[in-house]
Parts: sequence; C-alpha cells; structure tokens
Amino acid sequence: MNDNLTPGKIIKGTVSGIETYGIFVNFENNYSGMIHISEISEKFVKDINEYAKIGETIPCKILYVDHKNKKMKLSIKNMDFALRKENHGKENFKSLKKMLPIWITEKIQELEQEKNDM
Repeated sequence: MNDNLTPGKIIKGTVSGIETYGIFVNFENNYSGMIHISEISEKFVKDINEYAKIGETIPCKILYVDHKNKKMKLSIKNMDFALRKENHGKENFKSLKKMLPIWITEKIQELEQEKNDM
C-alpha cells in the first residue's frame, strides 16, 4: 500500500488517454486514475481536449484510492489552470521532446522482439 496516496492530496501524473467522459492519468508508481468529466470544471465542459493533452503532466487531486487495484478517482476542479493553459503549447512540445527517444527505443525493441519471434 502506498501511504503517500490519500484522498485530498495533490499529485502530478501524465495524461495517457482522453475520452468524451474523462481524462486518464498514469503515475510513476504504477497507479492510474480517471478524472471524470464532472470533475474537470464547475462550468460546462464542451471539449475535454481544452483541459488536457495526451503526454502532458498535470496536477490532480485524489478523491478515492483503490490500493488493491492501483486505481484512483481524480479531480482537477477548482484548480488554477490559467498558468498551465498559458504555457500549454510549450509544455506539450517539451513532453513530446522528452518522450520521443523513449518511444523510439520501445518501438525498436518491439520490432526486434517480433523479428526474434519469427
């Protein structure tokens, strides 16, 4: 059990997926979570993509933790996203620049494994 993960705590994670109903976030400790659309803003959320991009690191508030399955319910409601939104494009490219070598290495390993399996 990870004692650092408790309801009310703010943690940073990486956006791994976006659906019409919420944002999926992964964390370094093999935990993952979802920010339901109702936990994104007090205002009507027309397009979730205006709040997060895949690969972006965002702060999230923990609402609930299932330590057995390493899953969390998260919120970004009432959090100050003005500064993050202002730097959104720059941060997104930094994330891509950081992740590109990792993705290339993973793909090469995947292709080598497929070649070895033949």
